[in-house]
Amino acid sequence: MVKMPSKGSAAATTLHLWLLVLLLASSPSCLVRRRIITRKGGQPVQTLLTADKERLIRIIADQYAAIQTLNATVDMAPALGTANKGKITEYKEVRAYILFRKPSSIRIIGLYPVVRNTAFDMVSDGSQFSLYLPSKSRFIKGPNQIEKPSANKLENLRPQHFLDALLVRPIDTAHDQTLLENFTDEDNAVYKLSVIAPTPGGQLVLERELWFERLKLQLVRELIFDASGDILTDARYSDWKTYDNVPFPKHIEIERPKDEYGVVITVVKMDINKPLTDDQFQLEQPVGTQLQVVGSEPEPPKPAPAPPPAKKGKKKR
Repeated sequence: MVKMPSKGSAAATTLHLWLLVLLLASSPSCLVRRRIITRKGGQPVQTLLTADKERLIRIIADQYAAIQTLNATVDMAPALGTANKGKITEYKEVRAYILFRKPSSIRIIGLYPVVRNTAFDMVSDGSQFSLYLPSKSRFIKGPNQIEKPSANKLENLRPQHFLDALLVRPIDTAHDQTLLENFTDEDNAVYKLSVIAPTPGGQLVLERELWFERLKLQLVRELIFDASGDILTDARYSDWKTYDNVPFPKHIEIERPKDEYGVVITVVKMDINKPLTDDQFQLEQPVGTQLQVVGSEPEPPKPAPAPPPAKKGKKKR
């Protein structure tokens, strides 16, 4: 039979516990370890900001609405491969120019280091894209939407992938649902805003996940998913600056795991909301290049135009 403690012994035990707590509270530092958590970009004494879903949704909407055009000079460091396959090949940094005009026109021109010859030139109007690769004398064109990924990774490259990462789309609150998670511990202090969209069949799928750090409530990451929950785009943002009175991240890392490529973008110069003309978004197939329409066999190189017929001179009398 278990012997129950008497009232006197129970009171003594409680008193001992209180004495222990008081002893620890007033004891020297050898019994107490205090740590100050200093987060990246913060101060030793810092206050984490709080926000609800509506405020974070408004931050994204205001950022998107503030930009009508964008003309940026950037350094780009491309890479091929994925962490999933355990191999990533990084290439030398190239200078690039990015042009954007709403609603969805974008052009990106990349130059080789030192010689500054064109490495690639690609443009999209939001539905169709064109990609010119001078070193291969190839001109690739097709729809922005990838229906069947190609074994040739170059054919999976889309200007729209860059646009989705550079300019985060606002959340359609009339169509999409959102969930907010406060992910704060010793190493992290972020809000995760999940965007959930219905499929034509009525099921709900995770479409995007937006991460906001809690020191300044700035966007630090966007994950875009496919219908199976696999990551299509993983974009990370840091070093936010103000260009023409509009905040924009100076450093952007973009990964496309399924397409097996990524790029790190560092802004060198940025003009926002300056006029851009239609011809700046025109890209015609150069003479002598081979046309590759996505999903079709390559065509013969584009021939040079025939020279005009020589004019007949007048006969001398």
